[in-house]
Amino acid sequence: MSPADPAVLSTRALGRALLARQHLLARTTMAPAAMIEHLGGLQAQAAPQPPYLGLLARLDGFTPEQLSGPIERREVVRIALQRSTIHLVTAEDCLTLRPLVQPVLAKGLLSNYGKLLAGLDLDALVAEARVLLEERPLTFQELGPLLAATRPDRDPAALAQAARCLLPLVQVPPRGLWGRGGAAAHTTAEAWLGRPLDPAPSLDALALRYLAAFGPARAADLQKWCGLTGLAAVLKRLAPQLVTFRDEQGRLLYDLPDAPRPDADTPAPVRLVAPFDNLLLSHADRTRVLPEEYRGRVMTPNGIVHGSVLLDGLVAGRWELTESRGGGRTLVVHPYGSVSRADRSAVEEEGERVLAFAGGGEAVRIEAAE
Repeated sequence: MSPADPAVLSTRALGRALLARQHLLARTTMAPAAMIEHLGGLQAQAAPQPPYLGLLARLDGFTPEQLSGPIERREVVRIALQRSTIHLVTAEDCLTLRPLVQPVLAKGLLSNYGKLLAGLDLDALVAEARVLLEERPLTFQELGPLLAATRPDRDPAALAQAARCLLPLVQVPPRGLWGRGGAAAHTTAEAWLGRPLDPAPSLDALALRYLAAFGPARAADLQKWCGLTGLAAVLKRLAPQLVTFRDEQGRLLYDLPDAPRPDADTPAPVRLVAPFDNLLLSHADRTRVLPEEYRGRVMTPNGIVHGSVLLDGLVAGRWELTESRGGGRTLVVHPYGSVSRADRSAVEEEGERVLAFAGGGEAVRIEAAE
């Protein structure tokens, strides 16, 4: 394909490519850790359900133990990564991705706590925090006052956030285990995994992995996913091993030559996408799966990303699990428009699948269109 005259991919075709790579066109029997690696992690800001529900939408036969077990065995971990948000990633990706996104966390720290940390010896703070956190896992509510004991004029919360952003801190179990609660206690990735961070992680490899899970895409999309800047130069450097397209707005897109790009008319099954799923958070232009008119209904001003209902490959509603006073669960669907009888049946089937995974429930209830 000539870079001078790239083919145009419709928004619908881009959506089908994304769904194929996200394993939302057809479920697979891939091992959970392999899926987590393929996706470059699952956002896990809200504990513990979203990563489990994200895997449930993509994997056949998935059970909670298939993720809780690897978390307890330290094969996957929860750590601040892309966009400075908590992600569930494999141990290997923790050690590789964390140093790559360090500039994102450092920028966020400066933006949010720069004034409170002005003039502070951050190197000394990091060294002290590392000792404390490697002695035993600590919550930030515990860590902050310990650091403030030798810095009484400083805000403890700001000190704890400095440690979060400047050290690779993982959240230890029971945080993140299905059906078990627990405060977010932290230790360093090196202490938890018994290995150092990757000393020479590859930004090129990161870009290629992004395309494998989210392409075709442009530099602005890659930046939205990981939070880093200067990525146009990375894709330009990789261009000889990539193919190019244009979207309907004429913007240049990059992709892996052999990545799936299904026909725009490929059928897309009904899916219930997890809250905070990166499917909706990893492109500057999300319209390949999220119609712009629905964006504000799915993503709230206070940062909540609701579970989403996909009909014909597009977000067409939101869903939630509710619990009655007696402990019974109901899966409630809020469609944004009319739902056909066939789609309604498929939504109910998917909802029953989620309820069964969650331990059973009373019903799937589809509300009137909003």
